[in-house]
Amino acid sequence: MKRYKILWNVLKRTGAIKLLYGYLIAFLIISAAIVFIEPNINTFQDGLWYCFNVLTTIGFGDIIAATLAGRILTIVLSVYSIIIIAVIPGLITSFYLEIVKLRTNESMEKFMYDLERLPDLTKEELEGLSQRVKNFQRKIK
Repeated sequence: MKRYKILWNVLKRTGAIKLLYGYLIAFLIISAAIVFIEPNINTFQDGLWYCFNVLTTIGFGDIIAATLAGRILTIVLSVYSIIIIAVIPGLITSFYLEIVKLRTNESMEKFMYDLERLPDLTKEELEGLSQRVKNFQRKIK
């Protein structure tokens, strides 16, 4: 559950959530508009299928835009799709960095907690703490 919160925070902080919602709305509106504009696209499902082909750049060719307005909407959706696809790697990287940062902070908090109660630690806990310090020193060098 914690990871979903982190992902949500990354989406909100980067502003990508607005971009994604905007894309979803544009996708649905263009799908509906294509149904009214194009003579060979008669149902909303066909409009969604056509826009999905544009989004994925598959372009099966089973449905094509024949009118100028349909082609313009196709270009708009294509450019918007390229922008969305370009944003995804950045979001994945941000999410990964947040997870690493969280793990580092948790590890550091545990380490500090152990240091604060040093006199109360058992011999095994002290040896474990010593090993962690040695491992940390090796990473620095």
